[in-house]
Order: sequence, then C-alpha cells, then structure tokens
Amino acid sequence: MTSIQPIVSTPDLPRLRAFYEAVLGATQTLRVPDEGPEFFVHLRVGDTAFGIVHNADTEVGEPVRVILSAEVDDVDALLPVVEAAGGSAPSQPNDMPWGQRVAHVHDPDGNMLNLTRWLTPDRDPSS
Repeated sequence: MTSIQPIVSTPDLPRLRAFYEAVLGATQTLRVPDEGPEFFVHLRVGDTAFGIVHNADTEVGEPVRVILSAEVDDVDALLPVVEAAGGSAPSQPNDMPWGQRVAHVHDPDGNMLNLTRWLTPDRDPSS
C-alpha cells in the first residue's frame, strides 16, 4: 500500500506545532527525538495526519508551493483563532461557486492554509 504524508518544514517547530494545535485541534502522536529539541513531530487532525520538521534554513513566506486544506465546522469563527495563534487572515471568507465557504489564511511561517466548509453536505466528496 502506498500513502502520502505532507510534511511542513519550518525554522520554528514549537511555534508552528502550537499554531496547528490551536487552530485545527491537532494532536501530537510522535515526537523525534523523545527528549531535547524537537526535530520532527507527527500531528493528527481528525482522520488525517501530517508532519512538521525543523530545518533552520527554511525560508518562510513566498512562494507558496503547497497548500494545506482543512474541513472545519465554522470557517468564520476560526479567523480570530488563526490570528491569536500567530497566523494571518488577509481576507474574509467567501462562498465559492462549487459549494464551499473558504478562508485563505497563513500559518506563522506564511504557508497557506485553506479553512473550508461545504455549504451543502451532499456535495462533500468525503461523505
């Protein structure tokens, strides 16, 4: 079986982990090494998982090459949480023609995170 796991590189792993814990309720399922400065963490959000790896040479900000997208209960309610956790919400959420409410936000490193919610549950491909 083949699977893909997104891994986000950051110069500040504890800050980025805290952001995803606050905004998406991520829970840490693995930490490498067990003690001392973190090099890698594995986070679970609902039925999905991703990693964060520490790399002091990671350039933050533009250009964005990968976008994480998270289905959430309330897109609008999370915008203040994003900002309180060190991210930014440069624009307001919009209802898209394909049936989702979407907010394009950035984590503290400038990585794009789409917060989404299907407006009509019957359009949700995961259900």
